[in-house]
Amino acid sequence: MKKYMIFIISFTVLYTVFQLSSGAILTALYKPDLSSVHSISAQEVVFAGTSTIPLLFIFLSSTIAYFISQKLGRTSKAPDELVNS
Repeated sequence: MKKYMIFIISFTVLYTVFQLSSGAILTALYKPDLSSVHSISAQEVVFAGTSTIPLLFIFLSSTIAYFISQKLGRTSKAPDELVNS
């Protein structure tokens, strides 16, 4: 259960960090198409194409979270087990 909690917490933190950083990068790099501003009605909403970046961030976050949970979730040996080995 400890490994699961470490995995969930680290996955949530990593996914949030990746999403915020990708949003900041995409916002900084966005260049609006000013030539089409006058032709679009005020009531019309234009959406861009889909992106695979969120799926990649989920994969990257879960992979890193898995390794964090494996590293931090190890149980240490009790002192009497160390003496007997």
